[in-house]
Amino acid sequence: MNKEPQKETEKPEVSRVEPTYEGPRYVPQVDILEDEEELVVLADLPGAEPKDVDIQFEDGVLSIRGKVIPRQPAETAYLLREYGVGDFFRSFNVSESIDAERISAEYADGRLTLHLPKVEAARPRKIEVKTR
Repeated sequence: MNKEPQKETEKPEVSRVEPTYEGPRYVPQVDILEDEEELVVLADLPGAEPKDVDIQFEDGVLSIRGKVIPRQPAETAYLLREYGVGDFFRSFNVSESIDAERISAEYADGRLTLHLPKVEAARPRKIEVKTR
């Protein structure tokens, strides 16, 4: 395959992290909500156990990774199989307006909820208008 030389005006391709393990890797679906106090990340992790979920916050990157183990023995003959099992991973760049020390997580009914509180300086504040 012939590849044309890169033109001076073109930017080089950004490198990306390549997985170092075999098998499928799933990307959980998420919703991210924001209010004055915090960001809330809702991630669907059906079939995951809380002990198998690892959440890290480092250098402004929030990472969610874990594993969903099979519900049935490997030799099970499925008629239809849509539910994925295996490793999952999702990461987000988080601004400095988040108070990393106060990030918390809870898991119930297949949904992971992450609370990312904003630092005081990033919260909106009402400015009172005074009269003279």
